[in-house]
Parts: sequence; structure tokens; C-alpha cells
Amino acid sequence: QVQLVESGGGLVQAGGSLRLSCAASGRTFNSYYVGWFRQAPGKEREFVGAIHWSGSIPIYADSVKGRFTISKDNAKSTVYLQMNSLKPEDTAVYYCAADPRFWAVAGGTKVDYWGQGTQVTVSS
Repeated sequence: QVQLVESGGGLVQAGGSLRLSCAASGRTFNSYYVGWFRQAPGKEREFVGAIHWSGSIPIYADSVKGRFTISKDNAKSTVYLQMNSLKPEDTAVYYCAADPRFWAVAGGTKVDYWGQGTQVTVSS
């Protein structure tokens, strides 16, 4: 059974940091892109960033560029989202997703696999 499991969410004050994890299991993801998305209440899902499992340079949405960093640990089959200088507007449920097609991951549509999400709340 293929699974993506996010963890690491929580409550943090503005200016603080969190690191989210996306642990993959059930298949080989070497040819996959892994993307991070977030969805705040009443808002559409937003692309945060993505990386190819082979280690390409990550890409980021403008709203998080310079504050968030995506990395991966092949040995642990885990992709991370390091979030620094958090703002209240970063409050959302964060999801990871995996698909071999970049356009699917970048657009968040027709993605092969989604995680269940993890809540991030940033207080002012």
C-alpha cells in the first residue's frame, strides 16, 4: 500500500520555525516529484514548492521563497519542508503529494498520491 504520511505540524508563534516531514512508503519514488501544498480555511489549495526525488533544485512559490526550504533524505524515503520566519498567513493544513509528472505536482491536479495533511497554526 502506497502511503505519504505528513508529520511535524503544530502551533508556533510568528517568527518561529517548524519542520514538516513527508514519509513515503509502498513503492519506489525515484522518478517522482514531491510537492508541498497548503490550504487555509475558506481558501483554495496553494502550491508551496516541489522537488524531484533524484535531487533536482527545489522550486518555491513566491509567497514562501527565502523562508521555506525543501530537502530530502533518500535513506529515510522522506521529504522535508523547513519553514522559518513563519507568519500568521502561513496558517493552513499542509499536504505533500507525489507524481512522476511535474505539471501534475505543480498544479496539484491528477496527482497519484496525497498525504493526509498536517495542521500548521501560526499565532501573532
